Amino acid sequence: MHGPDSSAWLLVALCAATGAYCLLRMRSGVPEQRRAAGGEALMGFGMAAMAVPAAVFSPPAWAWPAYAVLFAATGLRALWAARDSRRHLHHLVGAGAMVYMSLVMAGSPGHAHGGSGSPPLTGALLLYFTGYVLLTGVRLVPVAAVADPGGAVRGWGDRPELARACRLSMGIAMLAMLLTL
Repeated sequence: MHGPDSSAWLLVALCAATGAYCLLRMRSGVPEQRRAAGGEALMGFGMAAMAVPAAVFSPPAWAWPAYAVLFAATGLRALWAARDSRRHLHHLVGAGAMVYMSLVMAGSPGHAHGGSGSPPLTGALLLYFTGYVLLTGVRLVPVAAVADPGGAVRGWGDRPELARACRLSMGIAMLAMLLTL
């Protein structure tokens, strides 16, 4: 799904670290934040698994359709949650992109990393994630306060700038993965 092994390993490390941080964010006292962090952790670890260089590990034939089913279920959950918060629409697009990449990988010869997807769909996803990365990066800059309105200091898992940085890194990783299709 990608070029040189060194960049692939960097992508694996970025996605795995992001997934691990999102798991820690699930300890938040805010229920909505816990739910979002769980979905983001799944996305981070799924992206890390998909980015492992084919020279190191070629998944069995059933793995790519299994990824597609897993992320389709994640997308349905995001669609259901989007009734309450528009923010979940991004999770829906991310899950859809993961389903798309999984299906492209399932259809590639020998189920190796790499393949060719639909250029219009790949282009639309690239445009979406480019815009998302740019917007998230701009929103990350002005976040300054660490204390909540009551004056109490938040735990490091509840800091909005870290959650945004997590989302930004996953958006960048998604761009890198889509560029290789």
